[in-house]
Amino acid sequence: MIEPLPVDPALVEAAETLTADAAAARHGELADRIRRANRLYYEEDAPELADAEYDALFRELVAIEAAHPELVTSDSPTQRVGGAPVGGRFPEVRHQHPMLSLANAFSHDELRAFDARVRRGLGLPQAPEPAEGLTYVAELKIDGLAISLRYERGRLALGATRGDGTTGEDVTPNLRTIRSIPERLTEPATLEARGEVYMPKAEFARINAEREEAGLPLYANPRNSGAGSLRQKDAAVTASRRLSTWVYQLLEDATPAAAQAGPFEAPAAGGAVTVSSQSAALARLKALGFQVNPDVAPGLDIEGVIAFTEKWREARHELPYETDGVVVKVDRFDQQERLGMVSRAPRWAIAYKFPPEQVETLLEDIVPYVGRTGTLTPVAHLKPAKVAGSTVARATLHNLDEVRRKDIRIGDTVVLQKAGDVIPEVVCPVLDKRPPNAREFQMPEACPVCGTPIVRDEGAVRHYCPNPACPARVSQEFGHFVSRGAMDIEGAGWAVLSQLLGRGLVKSRSDFYRLTVEDLESLERFGRKSAENLYSAIQRSRSRPLARVINGLGIPQVGETTAIDLARWVMAQVPPGEGWLPRIGAFLRQVAREDPERFAEVEGVGPTVSQALARWFVDDATSHALDELAEVGVEPEPPAVAAGEGGDGPLAGKTVVVTGAIEGFSREEAEEAVRAAGGKPAGSVSKKTDLVVAGPGAGSKLAKAEELGIRVVDADGFRRIVAGEDALGETNSGEEPS
Repeated sequence: MIEPLPVDPALVEAAETLTADAAAARHGELADRIRRANRLYYEEDAPELADAEYDALFRELVAIEAAHPELVTSDSPTQRVGGAPVGGRFPEVRHQHPMLSLANAFSHDELRAFDARVRRGLGLPQAPEPAEGLTYVAELKIDGLAISLRYERGRLALGATRGDGTTGEDVTPNLRTIRSIPERLTEPATLEARGEVYMPKAEFARINAEREEAGLPLYANPRNSGAGSLRQKDAAVTASRRLSTWVYQLLEDATPAAAQAGPFEAPAAGGAVTVSSQSAALARLKALGFQVNPDVAPGLDIEGVIAFTEKWREARHELPYETDGVVVKVDRFDQQERLGMVSRAPRWAIAYKFPPEQVETLLEDIVPYVGRTGTLTPVAHLKPAKVAGSTVARATLHNLDEVRRKDIRIGDTVVLQKAGDVIPEVVCPVLDKRPPNAREFQMPEACPVCGTPIVRDEGAVRHYCPNPACPARVSQEFGHFVSRGAMDIEGAGWAVLSQLLGRGLVKSRSDFYRLTVEDLESLERFGRKSAENLYSAIQRSRSRPLARVINGLGIPQVGETTAIDLARWVMAQVPPGEGWLPRIGAFLRQVAREDPERFAEVEGVGPTVSQALARWFVDDATSHALDELAEVGVEPEPPAVAAGEGGDGPLAGKTVVVTGAIEGFSREEAEEAVRAAGGKPAGSVSKKTDLVVAGPGAGSKLAKAEELGIRVVDADGFRRIVAGEDALGETNSGEEPS
């Protein structure tokens, strides 16, 4: 039976005082705002409302419909789930079983009210009397994008987004790039699993740091960054974002009603497997090879659930991913079936939402800081305030356009939060508390450190100092050079760097390798032993992998991943040997001057990064950095070659490029199969490429292979070749990727 959603009695009482016309007008206003918010959140990944504000609007709409049921329509937001598929982007998928939403609770009293409703529905005594056989499972609510994964005989067949709950988007190629999603289960089961795709906090911070340095708009939060990353037309972009998943629901092949509440049965070795509870389903999912969140608590009564929410209210800040609440489910499936559904949600589950963690504090000043690429970033200096588990005194404001958009002024009282529970963020000013003397921030006309006139590229949000010798840029560049992801010089922290730069002991990267023990011993708070330790760390760094050396150069747009791909590409063009580093430098300068489009051959490098590489290697101030390092004895290690590469086998001596999503293989597994067959995996297609293995999502590399007449095979063709069933030697057979 369809029943109304749980409502707030106080809101219903207020709605009952409205006239029919006033109620209809308010209902229309709320419905329009919620529809717009749903579209922005689910379909454009660009929310304009905070979760708490959205929830308040939705609760009011539910209350108005409870007080004025004549206003309920089939297209009301209370009758729908999520958003419509994005037209024209991905094929539509109609879910075999609807992907429903959950009712929300915002207080412990509302959790107890949920428990009371469950007890009434099951004919059990009301609290505080014990309820025989009734237990709950509490799971962290992941702030990501809901997905459905369909497996046929143990192999991933289809992956889709929730969409509007009935129809989603087929994003199978993109989901195949996520390592935590198994291509094959541990047994040949046919089933549907549901879960959440999310972006880890560290990845969110990494991407935003790169975007800020490039002067690009920043992503709002990990949830929307993850959703946007999953819904890319190019699966390679999704792969580069390092998304992950938690899976939490298991469905059998059955009618929708049974599938939502009944036990799971699927063929397996040794006979059918029956799961009769949510806690058992989670264990089953884990055994099948899915990534299941370990922070789950089964066997709870409602007070145990409340204790679980209190435990994670603060502890969630230590997690590497975002969670915005706790999902509470009746454990037993037979009890779930008896409880049934309401209009848009199961009666046997509820989502408790953590209260938003925002504080007000004083914005004392806005100071522009110069980064290693010269970008000027306005930073808010705040009266220290504790938010999301730590004290915050600084928060980036990103760029001048963002300051203007939010109308943030020096002297304002502002709302402070942490984006993704990681990055301090000034949300907005509190206009009611704006003092008369609050003043607008102005970007300086000259660099605050070196005095060089500031540049703003036409149409860009980035202001920057163009002087490569700016002391602020140099200090940031050197800090990056000695960091763990680059030359990894242990002991060369900011305090040491400041002294080395201030005393003129280090003026270029190569100067680190000219330092003596006596130079280091002269630094403040340094004795002989600490000087010898730092000197030894510097000497050890002379033989870092080539990718780290490239990363240490601090080339704009080139981070750790791109540096690895660039190093592999360089090694294929410039074989290791005597004078390797100067030869690499000469080669890169030649490409930058004569054929900069060649940089696009590097895995993951597009026009923006190609241009950045070309500019760096033609600029007299930077282009000879590798030569300078070679002069002081830096000898990088070539990228490692895995065992089996270049040995005997069906692909012996062959260069193979893997692109797109290869059914049955992760990218790493496909490349390992190439090595095991004696071949060499490569990141780009060139005349030296012997074979391209292409799957869904293959783009420019496939086109390049076809242009050059290189043989292209799909996943099945690849399996035949590595198994020795199909000889590689003929020209491109014209096989198309499946």
